[in-house]
Amino acid sequence: MRPLPVFLVVAFGLAWVAALPVWLAGGLASPMTQVWGMVMMFTPSVGVLAVWLLTGRAAGSGTDAGPGVDAGTGTGPGSGYAAGAGAGPGAEAAPGRPPFRRFARETGLTLGERPGRTVLLVLLAWFGVPLLVAVSIALSAALGLVSLDLTRFSLFQQGLRAQGVQVPGGLSTVVVVQIMIAMLVGPLLNAVPALGEEWGWRGWLAPRLVAARGTVAGLALSGVVWGLWHAPLTLLGYNYPRLGPWAALYFVGFCVLAGVVFGWLRLRSGSVWPAVVAHGSVNAVTGVVLLLGDAAAPPDPVVAGFTGLAGWAVLAVTAVVLLRFFPVRAPRPPYFPVPRPEPAESPSAG
Repeated sequence: MRPLPVFLVVAFGLAWVAALPVWLAGGLASPMTQVWGMVMMFTPSVGVLAVWLLTGRAAGSGTDAGPGVDAGTGTGPGSGYAAGAGAGPGAEAAPGRPPFRRFARETGLTLGERPGRTVLLVLLAWFGVPLLVAVSIALSAALGLVSLDLTRFSLFQQGLRAQGVQVPGGLSTVVVVQIMIAMLVGPLLNAVPALGEEWGWRGWLAPRLVAARGTVAGLALSGVVWGLWHAPLTLLGYNYPRLGPWAALYFVGFCVLAGVVFGWLRLRSGSVWPAVVAHGSVNAVTGVVLLLGDAAAPPDPVVAGFTGLAGWAVLAVTAVVLLRFFPVRAPRPPYFPVPRPEPAESPSAG
């Protein structure tokens, strides 16, 4: 069985199964939307496991070819590639499923070949994403796309009252605490469901597409797939209620740009963990604009904030800077079992 169709069928098919209760319950207003949305986040990882179980092939290692690594073959000291395991043209590869420990390494579940770099990129993701969100909010305000209420926090008050929560005194302190929790603790709290997605999109899919199509095209295409996978929820208007079902297409734009940045983290580190932290941070801090907005002129997420056009611009600039000044190389898939040819029969003497 071919790995890519297996992965896509499982990830997309199970996503629709997970979201079906939301559709049957009448849409995003269902109190179980968040629960089923979280269940849906694990379906890409199930797709990766299906690839390992059914096809016996791993994806690219996703490592950034650094010192001591041959850019042509992806081999080098401690690179995880071995002769006889798909290390180069003509190398002998034992057919069948790779050991899971090896598959996990090649799909980014370890800290990569340079753990120190990976830790630094985890920290960059942890604090860099809130910075990008802050810049997108500031840009939105500067362009007149959002009206901020930094004294009364009227939009936040409105949200609390809608939930039947009494507005506390000293609201500014509450807002600061909420933002700090989202920044510092949010990525950790969101790490498990974020891993459910990232092992599929950046751990398995992105390196494979980059190896086949080049860095920019591969990362962009992986973002398209990631965006379309959200369709069971975005067709209901998720993230962009005003757009209705068109939100499914619109969200693809955000996913392409965010996917390039997340993919850069994956390829630069050889590990999925920086992308996991970045994804968890996005889910934690993107709603900050709702704490700072003006209830008299609520922000339009189509244009304002991190998932709106202002955020797209910030992500686009970030992606260009990262790829231009800190380039990554396309990984070479290290494990492609090639059946040994049957020996030719020698002609009989008689």
